[in-house]
Amino acid sequence: MDIPMTARSAPQIPLLGAYARLETRLRNTEWLQGLGLLAVRLWLAKFFFFSGLTKIANFNTTIALFTDEYKVPVLPPNVAAVLSTTAELSLPVLLVLGLFTRLAGAGFFAMTTVIAVFVYPDAPENAYILLLAATLIALGSGKFGADYWIARKA
Repeated sequence: MDIPMTARSAPQIPLLGAYARLETRLRNTEWLQGLGLLAVRLWLAKFFFFSGLTKIANFNTTIALFTDEYKVPVLPPNVAAVLSTTAELSLPVLLVLGLFTRLAGAGFFAMTTVIAVFVYPDAPENAYILLLAATLIALGSGKFGADYWIARKA
């Protein structure tokens, strides 16, 4: 007759036991997840903010790019240029503060989806940006963001 193996009766492998204890400790620390989310927020903020600064530095060139190269559907080029520049300069501020993080992540997710589908479909960085934005949509700001502290006070 076979006796089912349980966690207590399983052969003990020291390395796996040590890893399991470490995993349990790390799973219970909000600060580690918060640091990871802070890194994601800061990287996305920097990436898009610098793009917005480039657009606003010579807005006539930006409108020309939206007219000739980007060809965003539905929106006129000047409207798309204003919306994109506004998003790239304002949403990073929210990410740095960790304020309305899920909304800012959703904005970048939507914008990057348009870029990935209509503008630069072969650019591999689109997948990374979508993944990072989706992470912020799913998890929020983490412990080092205003959203976390606002939710604790509510």
